[in-house]
Amino acid sequence: MRFGDCSAGRSLPPPEQGVTASLAAAKPGAMFPLPPPMRAALAAAQAAADRGEVPVGAAVVLNGEVIATAANAPRALHDPTAHAEMLAIRAAAQRLGRDRLEDCDLWVTLEPCAMCAGAIAHARIARLYYGASDPKGGAVEHGPRLFGQSTCHHRPEVYPGIGEAEAAALLRDFFRHRR
Repeated sequence: MRFGDCSAGRSLPPPEQGVTASLAAAKPGAMFPLPPPMRAALAAAQAAADRGEVPVGAAVVLNGEVIATAANAPRALHDPTAHAEMLAIRAAAQRLGRDRLEDCDLWVTLEPCAMCAGAIAHARIARLYYGASDPKGGAVEHGPRLFGQSTCHHRPEVYPGIGEAEAAALLRDFFRHRR
């Protein structure tokens, strides 16, 4: 799947052609349809919900192409570190045969936690796009605000609120049915 190949509605250019400017100029919730990487992350999040996992999905993009997608899987894998971001970063690193993903972007449906934000910094992800904010567990704009710490050696460009309504609705529905 190539970023920018959206056939219906407005298509955003790949990152190297100005997606950051397009996103910065867009009003939250006004961009429709969603960029393909966020649609892929949302599809992964829905798949997680269907399996009884917290609905979080992630996609890694290189040169406009989604090269890895993943969904939360801590319960299925019996692994508390099996967050969507961690799994997507691992898959992308494996596919590329390297640990540094400095030319990659990460699209995720929920603000990353401290563990995932740390992995994003260590992987040297160039840009982070995320949907819903997480005031309780997030570590980008909430909590420790990891990328703002002096001990953080890499800070990706951060673009919050992309697909926020859709991501938040998935989470609300999931937890409403669990209660």
